Order: sequence, then C-alpha cells, then structure tokens
Amino acid sequence: MILVTGATGFAGSHLLDRLPAGSRVTAWARPGGHPARPRAGVDWRHVDLLNREAVAAAVRATQPGTIFHLAGAPHVGTSFDNPSQPLAINAVGTHYLLTAVEDHAPDARVVIVTSAMIYRPSDEPQTETSPTVPSSPYGLSKLAQDRLAALAAAGGLDVVIARPFNHTGPRQDPSFSVPAFAQQIARIEAGTTEPVLRAGNLDAERDITDVRDVVDAYAVLAERGRAGTPYNVCSGRAWRIGDLLDMMLGRARVPIRVEVDESRLRPIELPRLVGDNTRLRSLGWMPRISVERMLDDVLEHWRTQPAR
Repeated sequence: MILVTGATGFAGSHLLDRLPAGSRVTAWARPGGHPARPRAGVDWRHVDLLNREAVAAAVRATQPGTIFHLAGAPHVGTSFDNPSQPLAINAVGTHYLLTAVEDHAPDARVVIVTSAMIYRPSDEPQTETSPTVPSSPYGLSKLAQDRLAALAAAGGLDVVIARPFNHTGPRQDPSFSVPAFAQQIARIEAGTTEPVLRAGNLDAERDITDVRDVVDAYAVLAERGRAGTPYNVCSGRAWRIGDLLDMMLGRARVPIRVEVDESRLRPIELPRLVGDNTRLRSLGWMPRISVERMLDDVLEHWRTQPAR
C-alpha cells in the first residue's frame, strides 16, 4: 500500500499520475479538500495533519508500506505574513506523521519532502552538506521538518529526505512566477485583460525543474534512496526569472508589455539559488524534460482553462 499525503496539491497530483498502474494507493487530502480530477484505484481520505489522533488512526488503518509525505504549506512569500502556519503544518504535522509511523507502520519506507530553502544563501551550488541557515519562516519550518526526518531515521525508521529546489509545470498555483506569467499571457491572448503582464523580481536566478521530473526523483528515492540521507532534487542549472519570462513572451500570440508590480516583491528575495544533484544522479535519476517543453506545457495548461 502506498500512502501519499498532500495528494491534492501540485506535486502530489503529479505523483499520483506517476505511480505504476495497478498500485494500491491511499491519498490524503485536508478536510474539505477535493482532488482536481478522479483517479482510478485511489482511496481518498480526509486527514487533518494537526490532529495527532486522526493521523495515528489513519496510518493504523492503512498500514502503508511506502509513504510519500508531500503535505505542507508551500509558499515562501506568504510565510512572512503568517509564520505560525508553515511551522505548524510543516513541522508539527510531520512530527505527528512520523510518530504514527513509528507506532503503527515501523517498517514503512518514508520519503519526506523538505526544501532547498533551508540552505544559507550562496552564489555557489548547494550540496547536501552546505550550511543550513534559512532566510524565511517557510525555510525555517522546512529545516525543522528536515531535522525531524533525520531524527526519525537515526531512531530506526526507514526515512529518506528529498530537498527539492524550485519546480513548476501544469497545474501549479499562479501565486508562483511561471504559472503567474502563463495565466496572464493566456488572459491577454483571450482578450479578457489589457496587454500588460505584471511581474515581481525578474533578476532572481533559480534552479528550476519540471514537476514530472521531480516526482520521478521521489519515486527513485523511495526505491533506492539511503535511509537517513538527504538528496537535492534539482537540475543543477540556474535560470534568470526574466529570461524565463522572455521565453514565454516569445511564445505569446499577441504583443505584451511587462511592468514590475511591487506587490509581487517578497520581503527577502534570494538573488541566486542553484543546487548540486550529484548524489541523486548516482541513483540513476536525471531530468528529462527541457525548460522549453516545460514552459510550453504550462502555457498550454492555462490556455485551455475554461475560466482563465
């Protein structure tokens, strides 16, 4: 039995697509959450990660052999407004899950998804041994989650740690840069808004990977990752956000003007974030989807939305 937490989220929905046909899957959604589209063979459960008893009962009932823990608060920018939310969901929720695994499914392989935002800012590629000094409440919550995973592994649980860098693709929320650009381009092409695209910091550089390659990495880690070991999930190349936008504007069907919107700027913006994926590549993983295809697919996703 495979358990996926955060299954209604961006990466979670793609992971469900990635799992082998015929897999027995239990997918957790937050209370009130619903899958974007039905998937055959998936048993959906509503579980509140901050309800310790509910988490324990759900793990006990499922008896999973593999767990992908993707649930959490995903956004860096909003963490400055409400830092208690990511700390609660990402740290406390992970603690409750790992405690339930220890009590009710101690032989399960658990992939805990943390974040590259735990690293101290640097222009150099981040390795898994780089200093961890987060620069946002989100990063702090993910560092706590990362440490909880390492402690669980030291205590004997079969836990592997994934540290994804930026990733995007179809179905990502437009509060993130690439889908925000795509949504605006689609609206402009449809004639529903003026031909002006509003953007935040275009000079930031990010290591960005297609989400479908990222969930491939999670599957590889579940199969071949070493317990207690963190793995960077990244492309190994940094892209300037403005260059990605230029590539998307080159795909637009109408002329579009760009304006910087100060409301889209974050209180703290890392100038550059790039990772070293040598450790993950040693397991046989490598990114397959080009940036060009990724941008094409994100644009096409927003162009085909019934209400853009």
